[in-house]
Amino acid sequence: MAEHIIVLGGGVIGLATAYELRMRGLDVTVLEVQAFGGQASGAAAGMLAPYSEIGEDPDDFFKLCLSSLRMFPKWQQEVKAASESSFEYTESGSLHCVYHEADLLSLSTRKGWQKEFGVEAHILTRAQTKKLEPELSDEVIGAIHYPEESHVYAPDYVRALEKACERTGVALYNHLGELTLEEWESGVLVRSKDGRVFEADQLVISSGAWAKEFEKLLSLNIPIYPIRGQICAYKLAPERIRHIIYSSQGYLVAKADGTLVNGASEDIAGFETSVTEKGINRLTNWNYRMLPFLKEETPFHQWAGLRPATQDGYPLIGRLQSAERIIFSAGHYRNGILLSAVTAKAVADLAVKQNPSISLDRFVPERFS
Repeated sequence: MAEHIIVLGGGVIGLATAYELRMRGLDVTVLEVQAFGGQASGAAAGMLAPYSEIGEDPDDFFKLCLSSLRMFPKWQQEVKAASESSFEYTESGSLHCVYHEADLLSLSTRKGWQKEFGVEAHILTRAQTKKLEPELSDEVIGAIHYPEESHVYAPDYVRALEKACERTGVALYNHLGELTLEEWESGVLVRSKDGRVFEADQLVISSGAWAKEFEKLLSLNIPIYPIRGQICAYKLAPERIRHIIYSSQGYLVAKADGTLVNGASEDIAGFETSVTEKGINRLTNWNYRMLPFLKEETPFHQWAGLRPATQDGYPLIGRLQSAERIIFSAGHYRNGILLSAVTAKAVADLAVKQNPSISLDRFVPERFS
């Protein structure tokens, strides 16, 4: 009889992990308090861009992100096949643009250490950058071009993961309101607000910013906090912008549905997910310096989501030494979409008592305790 495992949390990490666990032959149940993909997952711009986002240090987190990026071409095909649905996966490449000569040196330094990991990168002049993206401002003096970076349309990707879980036999429960972990030593027992009881052999905690709720119960220090990310979108003719565009202020990414996503402003607002004028203004106050036509445009859509940030910026991934039936997989901050592939496979390895293909030593859940 197959082992039964409960995944607490139905965001992109929870759903991806549940799907991979099912592929390893486990009986899997996903329990979600709200809607599937309703917080960080639903708010994400869907970028798979570790080279642009991690420019300072080739640490274990960079290696984790790099591993996941390189899994994605095959991973996204598997999810599409299992779900019998499609979602946008665009190998667009990216341009990390700069405005000052001094910034070109930092791009050269970045290219130097990333080269050791087989990263393809090209430092471009103003003219070369404008040739790739003619709409860019004349203020942009150059860029580093990463052909390998890509993006997905996050809402459709999350829906496809949900369908892949459903079609492969994962039991899915959402809108449960509240969940209580009542037993985790001799077995796993979780009770929902309406009194239903869910039992299993193992438990994966993938509840994002809400993982901190287990701190007292498990006698752990779990410094995961919600960071509100606000994003807006513009109508855009297809193919007008072809690459992910980065600057020190944020990003712009064009989607196949004719929208240009602009993000993200961040602030600490507890679990508040409302959109604020101040938050959106942080985007509109710089984006036209990158794409001048935005000066005359108004966003047609604005939204916000909660990103689970940890004290040191790294996720918690690993089996608890103090509670061997529990695996943590939370705190992915703004990299949940990117890290969904590698996290799912690493957690599945742990669940079936295999050594993960990538080191998780830097991400052990007890490191703050």
